[in-house]
Amino acid sequence: MTTTSTADAATERAAPERAGGVRRFVATLNGPWHRRALWVFFAIVVAHWAEHLVQAFQIWVSDTPRPEARGVIGEVFPVLISEEWLHYGYALVMLLGLILLRPGMTGQARTWWTIALGLQFWHHIEHLLLFVQAAGNTVFFGKDVPTSVVQLAFPRVELHLFYNVVVFVPMAVSMYLHMVPPAAERSEPAACGCRLKAIDELSHLGPVAA
Repeated sequence: MTTTSTADAATERAAPERAGGVRRFVATLNGPWHRRALWVFFAIVVAHWAEHLVQAFQIWVSDTPRPEARGVIGEVFPVLISEEWLHYGYALVMLLGLILLRPGMTGQARTWWTIALGLQFWHHIEHLLLFVQAAGNTVFFGKDVPTSVVQLAFPRVELHLFYNVVVFVPMAVSMYLHMVPPAAERSEPAACGCRLKAIDELSHLGPVAA
């Protein structure tokens, strides 16, 4: 009984410590690490975006049959492009990135970031449906292959290219507004070092006399 009680007490003490560690990590990520984390995340998004553009080029410009239009990675590792866990994994990473980096956004930048987050949440659900079907060796909606909800109305390549566009655009707008905030938001203190130094200097000058 004593050993069990001691273990339970240790577990109870560890839980708040872990929660505090997560909070500290998120605070650091959205503070001194925010600028670097944003650019790393942006690079990952752009790399994935490039894959979709290459695939679109293969289909619509090079007249490559759709099953053979695999993008850059798919040309090197053909088996990977057909694995749903890879597509779902990216969708999940992007969703988590949008969630974790959101606290550092303020004002209009946060509004646009939240729009991107909401759209990516649905994009993630679509990939989750595909992943569940592939992992369970089953299909939904009476189709012959794994199919997501909106894919019932639109082809997969065009659909996910569209998803990436509508998530990327508000995310890019948000990053711009975060680094170059509107004049009305420039007097607010920044918790991170993302804001361009020239903008900080302008905010200290005050209104320019006519």
